[in-house]
Amino acid sequence: MPSPKPRPDMLNEQERQILLQVASASVRHGLVSGQPLPVEPEDYAGPLAKPGACFVTLEIAGRLRGCIGSLEAVRPLAQDCAANAFAAAFRDFRFPPVAEHELEQLEYHVSVLGVPAPMHFRSEDDLLSQLRPGIDGLVLVQGERRATFLPSVWESLPLPQDFLRHLKQKAGLAPEYWSDSIQAFRYTAESVRSMDQHH
Repeated sequence: MPSPKPRPDMLNEQERQILLQVASASVRHGLVSGQPLPVEPEDYAGPLAKPGACFVTLEIAGRLRGCIGSLEAVRPLAQDCAANAFAAAFRDFRFPPVAEHELEQLEYHVSVLGVPAPMHFRSEDDLLSQLRPGIDGLVLVQGERRATFLPSVWESLPLPQDFLRHLKQKAGLAPEYWSDSIQAFRYTAESVRSMDQHH
């Protein structure tokens, strides 16, 4: 069996740039109006106008400044990006709202999610053996608790055991917790980053 490869990029270069522009414009708009950038899907073409799910991560000098996203495609991708960029800047309760003086320092990272696929496994070891480091994003569901790690989290947690333990903690479970009723869904994500012009 050849090793699985992430699927080809869904977005062309122009669409990637537009997504970053939408994210940036939504944060600037939010600073003035307290609302996300209004997005009319008919102003966009291709995948940006179709239902899509994304996470928007904001960083300043490589440090997290906010991250909010959607797991399910319920609105056009351009709209989802605008809403999540606004929420990452002003509604991520781990951080104070973004201030005007921070705007020029913000770096944007948009992860466009593929459709999550249910995973089938008999045990925790079985689940770990199926994970593809660097490729898979993972959603963990246990009863009312759910949490996800984007594929980019592999950069800081490269070992599947650590990836899963930290994800369980994010879901409010103990790192060693296991139950036969745990569900897991994997997805791939296409990563779009603003070029860092500040170095």
